[in-house]
Amino acid sequence: MITADDERFLRRAIALAAHAVTVGDAPYGSLLVGPDGAVLAEAHNTVRRDMDISAHPELKLARWAARELDPEAAARTTMYTSCQPCGMCTGGIVRSGLGRVVFALSTEQLVELNPESGAWPVVPQDGPALFEEARSPIDAYYGAD
Repeated sequence: MITADDERFLRRAIALAAHAVTVGDAPYGSLLVGPDGAVLAEAHNTVRRDMDISAHPELKLARWAARELDPEAAARTTMYTSCQPCGMCTGGIVRSGLGRVVFALSTEQLVELNPESGAWPVVPQDGPALFEEARSPIDAYYGAD
């Protein structure tokens, strides 16, 4: 359920996305908000500027949260973002332990507005293979018998 506070923070995420455009970056913005309503961190997309395919604001904030917040604090935060996080960012959000994500545009809506946003090719993957060899470093690290 989207609250009035959620809408206020979503408007801030949209403003960050609009600002990104004014400085030549892609139109995506995000912020992290603590349980008390304090803004903890903000970011916008800098993929082109940084020449870094991972410089999405959602992933930057997930990485920030993983470094700067203990797991209990991270679980009480909400990420507000101008667009629904992509698969890469979703993975980072899950691993960072954030408690909630609220987004303005869905992926489907973004693709309707910009069809190239959904034009990623499917990369073939083959495997699994070499189980016994591959398990050795896993067992060594995690201490499996």
